[in-house]
Amino acid sequence: MAVVELRNVSYTYNKSMKNPTKALDDVSFRIEGGITGLIGHTGSGKSTLVQLLNGLLKPDTGTVLIDGKDIWQEPKKIRDVRFKVGLVMQYPEHQLFADTVREDIGFGPRNMGLDKDEIKRRVEESAAFAGLEPEILDKSPFDLSGGQKRRVALSGVLAMDPEVLILDEPAAGLDPAGRRDILGGIKKFSREKGTCVIIVSHSMEDMAMYCDDIIVMANAKILMHRPCAEVFSEAELLSSVGLDVPQITKIARLMQQNGADIGLDVYTVDYAVDKILELRRKQ
Repeated sequence: MAVVELRNVSYTYNKSMKNPTKALDDVSFRIEGGITGLIGHTGSGKSTLVQLLNGLLKPDTGTVLIDGKDIWQEPKKIRDVRFKVGLVMQYPEHQLFADTVREDIGFGPRNMGLDKDEIKRRVEESAAFAGLEPEILDKSPFDLSGGQKRRVALSGVLAMDPEVLILDEPAAGLDPAGRRDILGGIKKFSREKGTCVIIVSHSMEDMAMYCDDIIVMANAKILMHRPCAEVFSEAELLSSVGLDVPQITKIARLMQQNGADIGLDVYTVDYAVDKILELRRKQ
């Protein structure tokens, strides 16, 4: 299980210009496996952070480490880091290019120098994880629906068998069923493979449903890094930086104000049901 760590990392855009923009300011955190949500208002530094983890950007100061090793220790090998840390950007289906789904998914493994049998195995396994039917593999990716294209793009990263998987709004634009399929598949992949997953999303419900803990970013810094229940119990603090809490957490707060206290650490419907039944038993 991979360990992801940032130590005192800062990054500034347009450093040589009159009005530089500090995207990250002395950021430090450590993630050991599981699924971590990354939330923050626009401009808080989320996208910069994930590009630093993948080696697309190099920090001005500080260190990015994967399994205790500085990813920039050997700059000529940074390409290997991108196989180890898979990054799926927002609307990745726009990056599809091959004649068939099979070729598109297999692009990364081919560039890793794997043999044909291993590439075939990875393509089929990653497609299954992402919920793609076998008969789709020989179709053109451009003949698929939007949700299917999203799954193809995700499969292409999963096929590289990354130790760290970073996803920027993986369910954006999908209907509720599509969101459940994509995020449920990611959770299954993480649990079965032991992959460390980082999900960037504006959906508090998705964060609550699928993440183990959450990093909250504000003004280029880490505001909080705690388990979901602790983060969403800080509704006022989240609101102060332009963020929200899941609807069920708001309901729990209203219940408390009206004399039915089930706690403010409620962030999923299932947990709320358990707490309400517990409250009724005590009455």
